[in-house]
Amino acid sequence: MIRPSRKNTMHARNRFRAGYDFEELTRASPGLASFVKPNPYGDASIDYGDPEAVKALNRALLAHAYALSEWDLPPGYLCPPIPGRSDYLHYLADLLGARDPRGIPRGPSVRVLDIGVGANCVYPLIGAREYGWSFVASETDPAACRWAAKLAAANAAVADLIECRLQSDPLQCFSGVIAPGEHFSASMCNPPFHASPEDAAAASRRKRRNLGGSTAASGALNFGGQSSELWCDGGELGFVRRMIAQSSEIPDRCGWFTTLVSKSEHLPRLYVELRKANAADVVTMGMAQGQKQSRILAWTFLPG
Repeated sequence: MIRPSRKNTMHARNRFRAGYDFEELTRASPGLASFVKPNPYGDASIDYGDPEAVKALNRALLAHAYALSEWDLPPGYLCPPIPGRSDYLHYLADLLGARDPRGIPRGPSVRVLDIGVGANCVYPLIGAREYGWSFVASETDPAACRWAAKLAAANAAVADLIECRLQSDPLQCFSGVIAPGEHFSASMCNPPFHASPEDAAAASRRKRRNLGGSTAASGALNFGGQSSELWCDGGELGFVRRMIAQSSEIPDRCGWFTTLVSKSEHLPRLYVELRKANAADVVTMGMAQGQKQSRILAWTFLPG
């Protein structure tokens, strides 16, 4: 059964729902101070078109909200917005709790597979800190996989809860990563949005223009991103269709399969694929961060 959600605001448990207190953030991470300046309304802010400023803000948010003091990125890798990544985890917690008579499950017995963790390792770091879950984080880029593992190891509070595994086949989501007999409470994924480098570059220019930055041909994203993080054959729709087909081959290895879907127009075709795959239940959860709208598509093959 498909149950679309109409939620379109930041999750009630999101620690960033009330906005940022830059005074507290700079105390938690003094390196942010040099990037903080008044915006046109006279409020403290940063230049969101500056990749270094965005990275410094992320470092401060993770330190202040989650006591994750060791975080950085190699040049050019995706620097995700922390509030949006937190929202995904909170909605995933609600989804798992809906089938648990004890409510939201916590602790390392809740095992989550993060498909395409990226060098930032943000989902496992926050999920392990917020809910105590354990994570297997897969990644097709060896350098990103090594960096994510380094971040996990550097934060002692979560080091034992995060394992990074290299995925050798970029067309596979589960095969080659899930070990024989291994089971997960849920999987999660932030799929590549674009179908080509040209699409990714055009989106970069639009984002920079919206932020008031340069539209020069450099194509630099304020949030960065390597090719494997930004685009793949078939774009988001093709990636998620492959994920659905592959999940149907391992229906009992994961309680809930989930992924972000950035474009709502993709949902009708994905619902068709889920019906063909005989999913037992499908849930769509809306998310919003400012003007940005997204949603989580979740499905299971297990009876309720």
